Amino acid sequence: MSEQTPTLLVLGTGGTIAGSTASATGGSYCAGELSLESMLGDVAMLGLEAELVAKPIAQIGSQDMGWEVWDALHKEISAAQNDPEIDGILVTHGTDTAEETAYLLDLTLAARKPVVLVGAMRPAGAVGADGMRNFANAVRVASDPEASGRGPLLVMGDMVFAAKDVRKSATSNIDAFKGYPRGPIARVTPSSLDWFGGATRTGEPARFDWPGELPRVAILHAGAGMDESCVNALLGIGCKGIVLAGMGQGNAPRCVLDALSRAVKDGVPVVRSSRVDEGLVDRNVEVDDEAYGFIAARALGPAKARILLMVLIANGVSDAGDIQAAFDRG
Repeated sequence: MSEQTPTLLVLGTGGTIAGSTASATGGSYCAGELSLESMLGDVAMLGLEAELVAKPIAQIGSQDMGWEVWDALHKEISAAQNDPEIDGILVTHGTDTAEETAYLLDLTLAARKPVVLVGAMRPAGAVGADGMRNFANAVRVASDPEASGRGPLLVMGDMVFAAKDVRKSATSNIDAFKGYPRGPIARVTPSSLDWFGGATRTGEPARFDWPGELPRVAILHAGAGMDESCVNALLGIGCKGIVLAGMGQGNAPRCVLDALSRAVKDGVPVVRSSRVDEGLVDRNVEVDDEAYGFIAARALGPAKARILLMVLIANGVSDAGDIQAAFDRG
């Protein structure tokens, strides 16, 4: 990091932080409607101690996030990591899939310069809009030398979360994010930043190569009374892997588990995660993973389990033991 005013690359993808609303008290708004240049024009009035270099990537709600934007983000961040003129990278992002983007980047980037994702729960113009405060907080984090060596981070609600831990846990609350199994790793305001521990990944290389594409992996949400037809449907559309968002400790009706086991025998890896918000999914507790051939997701929820399984398959990892070891690491 430079000793002078830091230079931060700002990659814009849209989301609520770039959203607009016709009514300050209304509930509806359009995500990703404001351009990155317009948003940074408002940011300029905050007097932040950083030089911001804007690079628009997309103007979408993050429900539409996918391969093309991910690929562009990865290329831009990788180039910035190697650019001596750039001290850190900010990514403005919608909150619905921020945890997935953060974790995908975490798996495929070296832990070097700060990479900070930031969003908002309320659009610009709404009463109590949080976007500018979150952005100011993100600038403070990305400008701090101690943010290096931690992998991608997400800043929301005056808290800093590691990509591996963060998840969205509420639909519309300002404090919609939390970390599991760890909580936040720092507290931040526009004028202060307090880390709860030191960086543990300094100099760590990327765990996996960035793939040329990502395979189709589906999340199957378990529910009472379901049958094996949904498993057959997913296999019928060419899924290369399946993540079960199971009941409790990753459970499902016996007929569904049997159908998933047949998929494993046909070369389709199956990961058991939980539809419950917190808790580990351990091996061989209620479900005999050894007999069925399943992988236990451990601390990863369904969304992140899908990301990891896609990256593993894309990198040619097919052995069940190796896949389980990757999930054990998280």
